[in-house]
Amino acid sequence: MFNKTSKRFSKKEEKVFAEKIFGQSCKSCHASCGDCHVRSPSKDGISNGFINGHSFVKKDEGKTCAVCHGGRVYPEYTGKHSGSPDVHFQKGMACVDCHKKKHLHGGADGVQTNEKMVRNRPKCKDCHKLGKEAKATAKLAHARHEENVSCYGCHSKGEYQNCYNCHIGKGSTSRLGFILGVNPGDKKTLTTLRTIPVDRETFLSSGIKMENFDEAPDYRAASVHNIQKSTQRTRSCDTCHVQRKDFLSKGSLIKNGSKANEGLIFRMRPLSIQ
Repeated sequence: MFNKTSKRFSKKEEKVFAEKIFGQSCKSCHASCGDCHVRSPSKDGISNGFINGHSFVKKDEGKTCAVCHGGRVYPEYTGKHSGSPDVHFQKGMACVDCHKKKHLHGGADGVQTNEKMVRNRPKCKDCHKLGKEAKATAKLAHARHEENVSCYGCHSKGEYQNCYNCHIGKGSTSRLGFILGVNPGDKKTLTTLRTIPVDRETFLSSGIKMENFDEAPDYRAASVHNIQKSTQRTRSCDTCHVQRKDFLSKGSLIKNGSKANEGLIFRMRPLSIQ
């Protein structure tokens, strides 16, 4: 979080953020081993106590994972938001079936600046090999969209949680939505996007104006955990190529947001030349 947020700061502001804000606010929610496997991480100095006495709990994802990832990812996975659980959850798969020990919180690679830098992160194609589809239409669709559209772009079942505003001052607000746009980390790919809970005045009370606010977009690529084999987009090409349903547009951008947001509007080619 520190590395992503600091892109918006001047050098002077970055120092103020590190000294006055990060340690007192953001960092207080990040966990050590015992915070997850013995008790829940503390919020405002208060934790949920011991999970199972003084014993370490190896595998209870409702506590060891959902305590921190229960605002967005876990409710998506279990179907709390959309009413339709992820197909992997329906088959009895737990978080650690895909997210192995080496991937978690830096894992074998040590602390990373963000999760995208973890080597050999789990990918859909690790299990779902292209070219082995049962239906010819699925095989053709995957061949056409590979490297151009993320798996989530077509196979996310429904709306997922998006956050707005900030954590300081007025506080953040959230609502369900579905957003398709350019992947900020790979400008060639269309993917699901999630809004970031920040605005220009987030840290103003601490004297930080975010002089480089427009350097980073207000959306990030979202690995949405509500996957289904068949969705509205897999059933009809028109959903995307004609209706452009849920695509980020100039009119739907966050008001008074970063100028970098416009670079995430996907320029769709006509269906006839796909």
